[in-house]
Amino acid sequence: MERLSAIVQARLQRYVAALQYRDYRTMWFATLWAGAAAWALIVARGWLVFEESGSSLWVGLATFAAMAPRLVVTPFVGFLADMMDRKTLLAWTYGINLVHNLVLGLLVATGTVEIWHIIVLSLVNGTARAAQMTTSQALMPNLVPRNHLLNAIALNSATQQGDRLVGPALIAPLLAFFGAGPALFLCSAFYGLGMVQILRVKTQSAGGVRQEQRFFDSLLKGAVVAYSHPIIVSLILLVAAHCAFTMAFESIIPSLSKSKLGAQGGAAFSYLMMMVGAGALVSNLWLAGILQEKTRGRLYFLMGVGSGISIMVMGISPNMPTAMLAAAAMGFTQGGFMSINQTMIQSIVPDNLRGRIAGVQQWHTGGTMAIFNLTNGVLVDVVGPGLLLGVTGALFLGVMAVSLLRGPLLQIYVRGIPDAAQDRA
Repeated sequence: MERLSAIVQARLQRYVAALQYRDYRTMWFATLWAGAAAWALIVARGWLVFEESGSSLWVGLATFAAMAPRLVVTPFVGFLADMMDRKTLLAWTYGINLVHNLVLGLLVATGTVEIWHIIVLSLVNGTARAAQMTTSQALMPNLVPRNHLLNAIALNSATQQGDRLVGPALIAPLLAFFGAGPALFLCSAFYGLGMVQILRVKTQSAGGVRQEQRFFDSLLKGAVVAYSHPIIVSLILLVAAHCAFTMAFESIIPSLSKSKLGAQGGAAFSYLMMMVGAGALVSNLWLAGILQEKTRGRLYFLMGVGSGISIMVMGISPNMPTAMLAAAAMGFTQGGFMSINQTMIQSIVPDNLRGRIAGVQQWHTGGTMAIFNLTNGVLVDVVGPGLLLGVTGALFLGVMAVSLLRGPLLQIYVRGIPDAAQDRA
């Protein structure tokens, strides 16, 4: 019995190894609060815009406004994350989003909110969120030893993806009975709790940019390394396609939940997003304990294929229970794919360039999601949500098939990231 208990305990410790480090654990809790706020905001804002306008186009515009800053700010934030203290920069992003949610909540509570208010505030939220994701991605490897980096990234991703379940679940009753205003105030409280945690981090962390260096030379160095490294550029381009075709669904789901599935109210939108989060949470917790590179490489390919299939199943779902199962499958495959992708990139990138290359990665992922959420918001009112989800899923399956022809990706699918990859960065 004691031996069995020791085996179980050792296995559990393998899955949560990174949490033994205080500063990582502190940032992990901050990420938990910020992720819950972010996903709750996506649902509350999406339903608020849909109720105000009755059009998925406006939902797409609001989502685009929240994601578009990644096309502009992430390279600059990556530069800042390699020049100044990363914890301080991260705390500022939490504070900006706290104020943003308070302002939007007050506008809704006083009945003075208009669509243009939401669009402008979405730009503010998107800028701070993009800066937060880029900076935390650069800071995290400084909080744990290298041998626990993969576990730390998987646990962090599990938190971010699991918040798709937590955030919408917490605001679903508020949306159903009280509207978006109280939900937005709850988001503010979450960001406040997260900021308190970030301020408790003690690790001093900055990259390799010196103030006397030329700004544009330093800024472009990360892009040059990212695009010249065959493995990094392959991973970045593939994840950009993944974000475009399988993850730009926020502007489609409100229309799907109401018109195709017959569900009424923002709660239905919340339930579908919750199931995406539940699937992603399970996926990332499972991945946290997978240590073999070969296994990760094969799972990366399988998760990619599953992402395309699951979103197609969502498109043909005849009722809400089937759609919820499809949403869980979407979360499981999408969350796993994104976590493995980030883990592979972070295991290659040198620390002095970590912020700038994180900026390049966020530019591709957030930028494509912004553009395709806007595009989907336009198309869904024309072709319908079911057909649109089916087409985008099929397109990504085509991308995965073509990726087999690219040498670095095929090697990753078979063997994972080679040990020599770090030396080539």
